[in-house]
Amino acid sequence: MRKEIHHTEMLADPAALADAWRKRDLAVLWHPCTQMREHPDTLPLVPIARGEGAWLVGHDERRYLDAVSSWWTNLFGHAEPRIGAAIAAQAGSLEQVMLAGFSHEPAIRLAERLLEIAPRQAGRAPLSKVFYADNGSAGVEVALKMAFHYFRNRGELQRTRFVALENGYHGETIGALSVGDIPLYRRVYAPLLAEALFAPSPDAYLAAPGQSAESRALQAADALADLFDQHPGEICAVILEPLLQCAGGMRMHHPAYVRRVRELCDAHGAFMIADEIATGFGRTGTLFACEQAGVMPDLMCLSKGLTGGFLPLSAVLATQDLYDAFLDDSRERAFLHSHSYTGNPIACAAALACLDIFASDDVIARNHATAARMRELSLPIGEHRHVADLRQAGMVVAFELTRDGDRRTPFPASARVGLHAYKAALARGVVLRPLGDILYWMPPYCIDDEQLALLAETTLAAIEEATACA
Repeated sequence: MRKEIHHTEMLADPAALADAWRKRDLAVLWHPCTQMREHPDTLPLVPIARGEGAWLVGHDERRYLDAVSSWWTNLFGHAEPRIGAAIAAQAGSLEQVMLAGFSHEPAIRLAERLLEIAPRQAGRAPLSKVFYADNGSAGVEVALKMAFHYFRNRGELQRTRFVALENGYHGETIGALSVGDIPLYRRVYAPLLAEALFAPSPDAYLAAPGQSAESRALQAADALADLFDQHPGEICAVILEPLLQCAGGMRMHHPAYVRRVRELCDAHGAFMIADEIATGFGRTGTLFACEQAGVMPDLMCLSKGLTGGFLPLSAVLATQDLYDAFLDDSRERAFLHSHSYTGNPIACAAALACLDIFASDDVIARNHATAARMRELSLPIGEHRHVADLRQAGMVVAFELTRDGDRRTPFPASARVGLHAYKAALARGVVLRPLGDILYWMPPYCIDDEQLALLAETTLAAIEEATACA
């Protein structure tokens, strides 16, 4: 079969070649976050041959503007040569060694540099230790286990509860899913999950008429305070996505909420876990979202953009106090969590190259200029009669689609407005993967003015086409 496909590649036109790849794919692959029955007809696969900056290029040579950074991972563009060169150089010297009992330079240097740039807060000892894992969900699992185990080691056996936010998302492994609140992902697996406490979301979209985003945030923080009072001494940690609930619909909240969470965790002796997997590395306007609240978490989870979108890697940054609680002669008091590829040298080299780009290219300043242009181009779209809300956090812009822009009247799920908008945009050469009926922009930082103009033009056309008959 493989020889036949290669022969097809030499003889077929681009469309036939793409069809051949789709058939090969569907014969062997099970895709993530996909109802496979929708392939190949309702949602045809898009076979990609290569990436070039902000573009993905198909096997049929069609070009697609990657407006969602390939699930929020790609920072500087596809095939960024500096990261690719760092990966190649590292692969020529050390590709892998277990990090249990061994060490290597890329893992050490990356940890040093992450701790140097991590958020700091006056009066608090800085984050001082880094634990590596393979992906975002795994990083969240690490943080949850560390928080629970810390209190067990201290003899506070009653501290077993986690608080998470309504509409939050932290991954799809069992522990991470337990502190998530997206029914589509959670409902089926509910019998397997640990029981978390869920606090009201500070989501500014939920503000009452005339209520400010800050007032809404503080109102939600008061509800969190009540939850602490209802469970005295039981809560070991609060986990949240600071400023931006991504998978929950790119819902955004005021930094006042993050500050209040820090205060409440301190007052009640609980840890604050910041899930900066999607919000970190410049997405929200600062290197880390916590910086906008002026706080430092006890545990911070990083992934996605950590390697610039090249390789899977996550890092959990922890305080010295937390680390010290595991030092003992007993192995049961040690943190024995492990992944085979923990601190993989090649992935660490990619992350180091990514940090080099931040250091050399003044990325945050460039992002501020790009974000301002995104805001300018998004305003006319926000005026569309079926857009209920236009919101932005740095390099992320979201459009909430409802019938006639009425927040109380969403489109019926059966209309699949988001899917129709996705297909309409894809036909015009732009990848806009919706979250339900919410469209968003989260492009690579290399996106230029011409590409932004195409993105805005296509988004408006896709909304018009998708809502015309809904």
